[in-house]
Amino acid sequence: MTIRLLCVSTSDNTDEILDALVRQHDNIELCLHFGNDMADFKASALSRMDTRKGQRGHLMRGQYYAGSNAELLSSELFRDTMERTVDQLYRYSEGYRYQSHNLKNLQDYKDYFYILSDLLAQQVRDEKITHALFFNVPHLVCDTILYDICKSLGIPTIILTQSIFPGKYFSMENVEDYGNFNPTNPDAAPLPIDEKDLDLFYMKNIGQAGDMGKRLSIKGWANVLAYVFMKKPSLLLKPIALMGIIKRANRIYKSFPSWRDPFSRFFHENELPYFEHLMEFEDQQIDIEQKFVYFPLQLQPEMTTSSLGGDYRDQLLAVEKLSAILPDDVKIYVKENPKQGAYSRGPLFFYRLKRIPNVVFMPSHANTNTLTAHCEAVATITGTVGWEAVRKGK
Repeated sequence: MTIRLLCVSTSDNTDEILDALVRQHDNIELCLHFGNDMADFKASALSRMDTRKGQRGHLMRGQYYAGSNAELLSSELFRDTMERTVDQLYRYSEGYRYQSHNLKNLQDYKDYFYILSDLLAQQVRDEKITHALFFNVPHLVCDTILYDICKSLGIPTIILTQSIFPGKYFSMENVEDYGNFNPTNPDAAPLPIDEKDLDLFYMKNIGQAGDMGKRLSIKGWANVLAYVFMKKPSLLLKPIALMGIIKRANRIYKSFPSWRDPFSRFFHENELPYFEHLMEFEDQQIDIEQKFVYFPLQLQPEMTTSSLGGDYRDQLLAVEKLSAILPDDVKIYVKENPKQGAYSRGPLFFYRLKRIPNVVFMPSHANTNTLTAHCEAVATITGTVGWEAVRKGK
């Protein structure tokens, strides 16, 4: 049997694996590849909605409605697929990217989903795809839609994704199988837990101290200027307004620890009220003697919540449900992710959090190791803090 393969591979190292796979197996024919410039179609151009082309050009060029997504739209996957797609597209919106798409409202997002899913499904049909291979858990718009199209058409899928364990990766047929191991029938001997301090390589440059007083960093300055030139050039003619933004940014920097660089990744005026709100908690006193469950928020947008979180991609839903099942004398200590910006953190997010009576919001310098050591339990969606807790016997 000849395997007519659809593959989403967006990096050089996975492209090398894909090339070797096809080269070493005469019965595998790569019929449809979404990835970088050398792929059939450039995957990121579909999420960013730009005109960059792959080897076959651009997916949108010369295409018309075909109704090829009928199976997906009539399947039980449909509503969740659309929600995940909108969530993943939103990360490329004007408030979070300098080079952003132009989708403005819910109807825009829905229209694009219907168009894109029809075009992708037509490609799958035209190429008579029999199998699909994903080199990561689908989380970048086009791979999410392609994955659910394949599921709706009964096309076998394989997902490969990295792990935090050296030399290990996961392979699964369904996203839902990620981490779904059977503890009653292990293939290996039990692994004793070593409770010594862990080497948290993924927390590099993230401190646990409260040394305040720095100024706007070089990266922060660069991103403020990028925002002005690319998004608000009119500010160059309004020096008073521009100075007001810079003063607010400097005040924010002085209120956070030296390792917390608020605008090193991105700047937008929307970021200012978010960090100004966080500033209000920097003097928060931490009662270690109080019974509490530790809930560190995960970075968004990320695959760990958007694709793997299920209903709990809305992290506050998890906090609300946790509050409902805990005894009245147990608090929930919520700590913001040290790399988080204003994405998914609007005023209603904090108002909703404030409405939960047993929630205590932690300052950014609260020591995560101390909180883990003294808590009753750790709660997380899919965060590495869960693994840290297991390793510490929690």
